[in-house]
Amino acid sequence: MTRKTSTYILFIFPIILAIVFAFRIDSIMPALSAIRAANAAFKHSLSPVPTAVFVGGTSGIGQGMAEAFARYTAGHSDIVIVGRNRAAAEKILSTMPSPNSGKFVREFVQCDASLMKNVHATTQDLLARYPKINYLVMSPGIMTLSGRDETEEGIDKKLAVHYYARWKFLHDLLPALTKAKAAGEEGAVMSVLGAGYGGAIDVEDLAMEKGYSTLRVAAVAPTYNDLMMEAPTLSLIHASPGGVRTSIMSSSPSALLRIGSAVLPFFLRPFMVSADECAEWMWHAVYSTAAEPGTYRTDSHGEDIGKKRYVGDEEQRRKLWEHTEGLLNSIIGRA
Repeated sequence: MTRKTSTYILFIFPIILAIVFAFRIDSIMPALSAIRAANAAFKHSLSPVPTAVFVGGTSGIGQGMAEAFARYTAGHSDIVIVGRNRAAAEKILSTMPSPNSGKFVREFVQCDASLMKNVHATTQDLLARYPKINYLVMSPGIMTLSGRDETEEGIDKKLAVHYYARWKFLHDLLPALTKAKAAGEEGAVMSVLGAGYGGAIDVEDLAMEKGYSTLRVAAVAPTYNDLMMEAPTLSLIHASPGGVRTSIMSSSPSALLRIGSAVLPFFLRPFMVSADECAEWMWHAVYSTAAEPGTYRTDSHGEDIGKKRYVGDEEQRRKLWEHTEGLLNSIIGRA
C-alpha cells in the first residue's frame, strides 16, 4: 500500500464514518439511562457465582465491560482478564467491588493472543481451573496500515488477533461454557468486532497469503467472526461497537495512525462514545437481546440486526472451520 493510499484511508474514512454516525436514528433507540437501569436490574445467580473471562480486557471496550460486570454483580463474581499488560490489569482488578463476605476471584492471565501457542496454553490452564465459565468476552484488537505482517507461526497478525485467536478461545473453552449453560446458569459469548461490516471471502485463500490488502483483511475478519459463531445451546454474539474512544490508534504500530490519533479524535468526538458507555450497550445485547440461546449479530446499541449485510453461507462456514482447525492444530502440534 502506498503512502498516498494510507493517508487517504487515515483521513477520509473517519470522516465518512462520522457522517454515518451523524445520521443514526437515535430516536428509536432506548436512552442510555434506561439501558443502565435495565442492566443493573439483571439478576445474576449468586450460588454459584458467575465466572467471566475477558480476552483483551486490559483497555478499551474489554476493560469497560469487565468493570461494568463487576459493578452489576456487586462484586459477587469471578473475573479473569486475559491480555498482555499486567500492570493495567491489576489496576483494573484492584478497583472492582470487594464484597465483605465470600472469596471471589480477581485474576490476570498473561497472553499475547497473536500467537496460537499462547492461546492454547491459556485455554488449557483456564479449563483446568474453571470447569464452568458463564461469560466469554473477546475484544483484542490491532489497528495498522502495514501490509501482511506474519507472526512467527506464519499467520498475519491482524487476522491472528481479530479471528484465529477468538476462534481458538471459543473452541477450546466451549466445554466449560456449555457445562454452565447445561446447569441452568446464565451466560453468553461475545466477540466485539464488526457485525454488519464484513466483505466477501475467498475460500481458496482463507489465510490471505495471496491477495492481501489492508482493506481486504478489514473486510474478511468480520465475516469470519460471523461464520465462527455456531453452538446451538449457547447465546453467541458478534457485536459491532460503533465509534468508541479508545487507545487503539495511539498504540498502533503504524506511525501515521499514531500521529492521526492526536488530531482525529477531536473532530470525531461528537460521534463517538466512551468505552464505559459502549460497555452498557454491549451488556444490553448480552442481558436482553441475546437472552435466549442462538446466534446474534448486534449493532452499537446492542440490538439484533439479524442477517443485515451478512456475507457467507454454510459451505463457506464449513470450509472456514476446516481451514482454521487444520491450521491451528498444525501450529499447536509443532509447538
